[in-house]
Amino acid sequence: MSVAPRITSRSARLAVVACGAAALTLGVADTALACNISEFSAEASCSGEQGVITVVDKDASGTPATVSVFLSTDGSEKLIGTQDVTGTREGATVTFKENWQPNATYRVHVKAGNQVDEDIKPNVTAPGKACATTPEKPAPSTSAPAPSKPAPSKPAPSKSAPAAPAPSNSASPAGGSDLAETGASSNTPIIAGIAALLVAAGAGVVFALRRKTSR
Repeated sequence: MSVAPRITSRSARLAVVACGAAALTLGVADTALACNISEFSAEASCSGEQGVITVVDKDASGTPATVSVFLSTDGSEKLIGTQDVTGTREGATVTFKENWQPNATYRVHVKAGNQVDEDIKPNVTAPGKACATTPEKPAPSTSAPAPSKPAPSKPAPSKSAPAAPAPSNSASPAGGSDLAETGASSNTPIIAGIAALLVAAGAGVVFALRRKTSR
């Protein structure tokens, strides 16, 4: 048997081994770069006084993914939000604002092309203590204020003239208002004196006539 066929057969076997190794290497590399649900994680936490649910994507292949968060309560679900994320080896983060209640449960679903379409396991459970939240200020009322009650008005002072005093039955003093009303003047005492003299003179005449008659 010649040396040349042996060398050719040996080279063929080496080539097959090299191709197999290359295929295995490419397969491992492709698997390593494939997006996988294990590269996603989620948790509920507090950012200051705000509750949040954070999802981290450490997909080194950079496959675009869509993350959806659902609140699970008594068998029913409520969509909290949906965001897109492109993973990195260090980890890309998306945050959902959610004022979660203590021990609330959330389902986080990931859809990345044709490679991933499933939930992050296990579901996210919120801590047993809620974040401290600042109470909201009440919104200003747009309704018109109630009209205030008018203050009781003071009674207006009466403008009618005061009632005239009742006439007095008592005698007015001499020289008072009665004399003025009858037209009396300062000559009245003189006239009264003259009248008295005349009366006295008349009485004297009558007395003298009676004496003469008696004689």
